[in-house]
Amino acid sequence: MSGYDVEHSIPAEKKEQPRRRPDLSTFFGTLDLVDTSGDRQPQNEHALPLPRDISAAFRNLANAFDMMRGGAATAHEQGHNELLEQLVESLMQSAEHPPSEVQGVSDEFIEQLERIPKKSLKEDMSCPICSNPFLEDTHPLVVRLPCHKDHLFDLECIQPWLKLNPTCPLDRQVLVKKKPPPPPPADDEDGEYDDMYA
Repeated sequence: MSGYDVEHSIPAEKKEQPRRRPDLSTFFGTLDLVDTSGDRQPQNEHALPLPRDISAAFRNLANAFDMMRGGAATAHEQGHNELLEQLVESLMQSAEHPPSEVQGVSDEFIEQLERIPKKSLKEDMSCPICSNPFLEDTHPLVVRLPCHKDHLFDLECIQPWLKLNPTCPLDRQVLVKKKPPPPPPADDEDGEYDDMYA
């Protein structure tokens, strides 16, 4: 059976190289079970996600990043594979020993990351995670992490990492400090009660 292009006599165009980004829908489906940031706060403020769900989120992202690794032909690709190998190893360790809650950043933090305009990008610039050149995409969505001016990533690649880890994948610098929970409100009613009968 021939394809649509052949059946309709559409000339064959130069086929694009497949992007090395896997489908992350399974990861984001699992993330919805464990992400408690922003407007996903549970009704019970002390509720924690199940450890198996947290483990699954880390494992799904590790598998997706592992799919991005391929045969390293150039020195640049070897450096890329080393970073991916470190990220996969870190994610698998977290999957084996899941934290009690996901420490990632909020959606608001990701939305506020500095966007890099296409005209500022150069031909030799590529995403450290997927290693695809930014300008290969006709509409690149490139963000800069606040830790260093040269830490640029495709938003599609960095978002899943940041949802699980509040650190830069390159230098492991913590990008956002979590605020400690507010102390419980003082119960003034009990104090008055004790004074009355003391």
